[in-house]
Amino acid sequence: MGFYLSRLFSKIASGFSSEQEFKIIIVGLNNAGKTTILYKLALNEVIVTQPTIGSNVEEVAHNNLKMQVWDLGGQETLRNSWDAYYQNTNAVIYVIDAADDSMAKASKTEFFSMLVHNELRDASILIFANKADLPSAKDAGEITELYSLHMVQEHDWKI
Repeated sequence: MGFYLSRLFSKIASGFSSEQEFKIIIVGLNNAGKTTILYKLALNEVIVTQPTIGSNVEEVAHNNLKMQVWDLGGQETLRNSWDAYYQNTNAVIYVIDAADDSMAKASKTEFFSMLVHNELRDASILIFANKADLPSAKDAGEITELYSLHMVQEHDWKI
């Protein structure tokens, strides 16, 4: 997890001074692991979480950078409110449960719906394939194909 997040932070921070704070949103469907990722970033530990109703936000510091990291609830009833958080977003961490194919179609739809928002036109995108340690997990290549990520050309992205 650390390598790609460090690369994301470095890319985003390249245009920022150390006094500036930048905004990251963590989105994805319910039970993908968004809150666990948030608290691993903020506290550097894995904690037991409950489904997010609304959002969680934490201030995270990394190499003299200050980040405001928002974890948005992924339940179907909450997804249409994600766009309320897009303004001034510098990066998106889109979390996918790499071991659960049952939600892949809905997740792909939400991912591409998110990308068309004008407020995210300059945001870097990290597709975070969570739960990759499980035997049923898809690898990065399989997820790239499943999500048609080769079609994403308006954003810098990594998986």
